[in-house]
Amino acid sequence: MSERKKVQLLIALLVIAGGLYFYERTSNPSLPGGVSADPGFTPLSVKEPALQLDRLRRAQNDQYAGTQRNIFVAAPPPPPPAARVEAPHQFVGPQPPPPPPPLQVPVEFYGVESSQGRQVALFKHGDDAPIIVAAGDTFMNQFRLLRIGNQSAEVEEISSGRHATLPLVPPVDQASGSIN
Repeated sequence: MSERKKVQLLIALLVIAGGLYFYERTSNPSLPGGVSADPGFTPLSVKEPALQLDRLRRAQNDQYAGTQRNIFVAAPPPPPPAARVEAPHQFVGPQPPPPPPPLQVPVEFYGVESSQGRQVALFKHGDDAPIIVAAGDTFMNQFRLLRIGNQSAEVEEISSGRHATLPLVPPVDQASGSIN
């Protein structure tokens, strides 16, 4: 038997089996899912079975306009908000940034030394050894000494370019605790 005849035979058997199955289901109402009508069934009397689109649109467009109250809380609703009176809006341009804080240099200027025709400043940082700096040199890796005066020294922070003037601090006598 050829392949074509086998396929035709298979299709014919499937059609016969389907027909027998359908016949058995409709002829025996006791089977579950059988196609049988209940003898007490009467359809509803609907005068116009068409969908009423106008009523559907009205129902879709309805908006709830009541108070926004939580119905699950027994407390009374909050009072309505008072009407706000707004002042006329005045345009305020961008605010300038606040000025940077004054430069804090963690050393004290306590003296001036002149040696070999060069003037150097003496700075004290806590109890460490004095820092000796000539004009134009850097110290503590972040400050540059710009000018040395008899009563003050002008210092610049290298990273920001901010300036500070350090006043001369007179030395304190260690033995008596008085200023010389």
